Amino acid sequence: MKLLVFSSILMIAGGFYWKKNLPATSQLIGDSPKNIILIIGDGTGLAQISAALYHNNLRLSLEGFPVIGFQKTYSANNLVTDSAAGATAMACGQKTNNNVLGLNKDGEPCKSILEEAIENGYATGMVVTSSIQHATPGGFVAHRKARNLYEEITEDLLSSGIDLFIGGGKQFFDRRERDERNLIDSLKYKGFNVYDYFNHDIFTVKPDPSRKFAFFTADNQPLPAFQGRDYLPMAAKMAADFLHQRSEKGFFLMVEGSQIDWSCHANQVEPLYSELEDFDKTIEQILQFAKKDGETLVIVTADHETGGMGLNGGTPRMLNPKFTTKIH
Repeated sequence: MKLLVFSSILMIAGGFYWKKNLPATSQLIGDSPKNIILIIGDGTGLAQISAALYHNNLRLSLEGFPVIGFQKTYSANNLVTDSAAGATAMACGQKTNNNVLGLNKDGEPCKSILEEAIENGYATGMVVTSSIQHATPGGFVAHRKARNLYEEITEDLLSSGIDLFIGGGKQFFDRRERDERNLIDSLKYKGFNVYDYFNHDIFTVKPDPSRKFAFFTADNQPLPAFQGRDYLPMAAKMAADFLHQRSEKGFFLMVEGSQIDWSCHANQVEPLYSELEDFDKTIEQILQFAKKDGETLVIVTADHETGGMGLNGGTPRMLNPKFTTKIH
């Protein structure tokens, strides 16, 4: 797993590996982390990061990262990637065409870091603010020609061997048009404790590390942050604690701030600020876990920028953000 990690996702927006008594410059050289947490801000380019910094009193958790770089996320058939090809590149270390999940540019399945982690006895999980079948999480568990095959992606998730997932998309498990199966029952058969927002408050649920854990935060897509969704920081920390207990060998966790992208597609500044604030709180929670644990590599990156966002004048505390497009 180490080779895949350091070949496919080392060129990152921010990297943090804090280990007791080691200087930051030596932490990525000849010293391997036990756990890996990959945090993805979907659609979060440099303008979005700058806007978040200025909007948040000139402070972001990202500023604490000692390693900063760039990754090249263009897809195999387009200079501008979509989330499916971007996720596949990060998960598998291979370019693919836009709209494609977990297949290389020749249409052959490529193994993701999450799948390789499972094969090597690591615990694995995903926490997102989209449906769990959406393009970014799909890139880590699915192998499909089209990102909108949500019911098929659900089947891939079910058979992946993952230990934990938190996100929307319950309807693709229990009200399926394709085969009318109830895959909630299949989750329970595979050892999952299954919860949902209809009957439980995610802030009060305590996962049992002796069993796998699934929490559905929405029937399809969760609410945006500006309408009250606030589970990501807590759920990410919960997932890290849970996976830490699941395997002595280590774990891989992917966390996505999915709806940063959606706010930018809609060219909506105030909802974007809410999503960016939620994302930074999530990073803060994960960094606290990593500092306490001392054996965790934290990577924060984006798959692409959305909206062609520019910061046109104003002051650090009174920005005037503008968008130039509705797309990536």
